[in-house]
Amino acid sequence: MISKLRSKQNNPQILRLAIPNILSNLSIPLLGAVDTALVGHLDGVHFLGAIAVGSMIFSFIYWGFGFLRMGTTGLTAQAKGRSDKPESARILFRALSVALLCSLFLILFQTPIAHLAFSLIEASPQVETFAQDYYSIRIYAAPATLSLYAFHGWFLGMQNVKFPLILSIGVNLFNILLNLIFIKVFHLNTDGVAWGTVGAQYLGLFLAVFLYWRRYGGYLQYFQLRGILDPEKFLQFFQVSRDVFIRTLCLVFSFTFFMAESAKFGDTRLAANAILIQLWNIVAYGLDGFAFAAESLVGQCIGEKDKTKLRKIIRGCFLWVLLISCVASLLYFLFGESLLLIFTNKRAVVDAALSVMIWTIIAPMINGICYTWDGIFLGATDTKALRNSSL
Repeated sequence: MISKLRSKQNNPQILRLAIPNILSNLSIPLLGAVDTALVGHLDGVHFLGAIAVGSMIFSFIYWGFGFLRMGTTGLTAQAKGRSDKPESARILFRALSVALLCSLFLILFQTPIAHLAFSLIEASPQVETFAQDYYSIRIYAAPATLSLYAFHGWFLGMQNVKFPLILSIGVNLFNILLNLIFIKVFHLNTDGVAWGTVGAQYLGLFLAVFLYWRRYGGYLQYFQLRGILDPEKFLQFFQVSRDVFIRTLCLVFSFTFFMAESAKFGDTRLAANAILIQLWNIVAYGLDGFAFAAESLVGQCIGEKDKTKLRKIIRGCFLWVLLISCVASLLYFLFGESLLLIFTNKRAVVDAALSVMIWTIIAPMINGICYTWDGIFLGATDTKALRNSSL
């Protein structure tokens, strides 16, 4: 496999995009890991369960709007491949307008959304109380969170991996710092994690606007409502978004069902699975670096109509993902218990997690293939295949 990797002339291009994306993506689950570790050492397992439930609800909400990133990347990459600057700029403006409308909807209907979400989860009264407090604060980060999705997707489509890296690391450093202040200084619990997330998301949005203005300020000349609201282009955006939305709902349902069932087994099992999910996420977001690279490069190849390069890019991405997946599985096999002890000092939670650790060990080798196909189909904006396979 290694010799094949060395022989691929497109490897430098793949790695140029993949490595910064891996670093950028890893900062996301690492933030969740820090939150889990901070709360996991507070008195009472219910705090950890509350973060698990609250985070799960927002995963369901925000993953549902993941099309703002995924759909934007493929369309932008294809416009870049055609050297169509005006359309590239308008794709971002369309995505931002949809992001703001969606976030307004979430804030206005936060109460019925909360009632529905908590009615589906059978957690203990303590867990539910703290999870509701967490939800009622974090919901106000929606405008910043969804707008950042649009910026991330557009930067990736422009093959600018530096800005998403800066944004991801910046947002997560802001978040960790604010969480430490709220928990360690002001002695808040789950509320502190929620306020830290809200503050970090808006600081990240300001940073995204600043980066765009510094590098792409000239694209503002294409901000024309007539072009942005072009019915045909908007229809294309919503067709891609619709399929990605359905695909993402299927994915989120699987995770939500899993955590909801975990809650029925008590706070210890819920806490153990919350930690294991963090280990899954670390690998998932890391391997997604190659999926993101595939989105950008596949979209560009389709825009350029270069089928030969397209095939080489796809083969190269798969080879790298399979290699790194095997390494991740080996690390989890060798250091699984040590990693669990970083998250919590409660022996009952660690033992519960170890009893099912085998699934976390074998997951990367299977999931990596799925993540890569995601990137390929998203770059090609062939989202019907993603939708149908997920269903």
